[in-house]
Formats: sequence, structure tokens, C-alpha cells
Amino acid sequence: MSPADDGHTPDQRGILLDGILFLVGLILMLQLWLLTATMEAFLGGDLEIAWPAALASLACQALNLGLWRILGALDPR
Repeated sequence: MSPADDGHTPDQRGILLDGILFLVGLILMLQLWLLTATMEAFLGGDLEIAWPAALASLACQALNLGLWRILGALDPR
């Protein structure tokens, strides 16, 4: 099955692409907020927050990479 024959019309593919890009942007903003909050806590002396925040950031990154893979499969350009 070629990418053009995936069962999605161009309009449906555009909606899917927009939704995935929105989710990627939302997760990216969450990661930036997480980095800011973690650095503020870390510099304030709260050292216990660093590892859980790093794990949460890695989970966000894994989610983003998965979404980018889906994006690449939907848009064969």
C-alpha cells in the first residue's frame, strides 16, 4: 500500500496533520514549563525534584518522537 492509498482523503490528512502538530507544540510548551519550574526549584535548593522532572521530560520527549513518526507516515513528502 502506497502512502497515497492509506484511506485518508486530503482533507482528512490535513486535519490529522494539524492535530498532531498542535499536540507536538503543546507537549513542547509543557517541556519548557517543566524545565523552568525544575530549574527554579533546583536553584532554590530543592534537589529532590530533579530526577522526577527529568523522567517526566523524557516521557514527553518519547511522546513527541512517536507523534513525529506518525506525522512522517501521514505526509510522505
